[in-house]
Amino acid sequence: MKAVRDMVRGARVFLGEVAGETRKSTWPDRHELVESTAVVIVAVVLLAVFVGASDQILIWLLKLVFPSS
Repeated sequence: MKAVRDMVRGARVFLGEVAGETRKSTWPDRHELVESTAVVIVAVVLLAVFVGASDQILIWLLKLVFPSS
């Protein structure tokens, strides 16, 4: 029973510390949030294009090395 009480006490302390740290955080305003989201979307699209192009080039190279009959 003591172990359960210690676990609950520990969880309470942890959650209190999390709440305290969250209050210290600064949150972005709407403009910063929209800008950051746009940057992430552009980065994901560029990465997808790069991976897709690399995949196509590797497929082409494999077909040159191992031609199908």
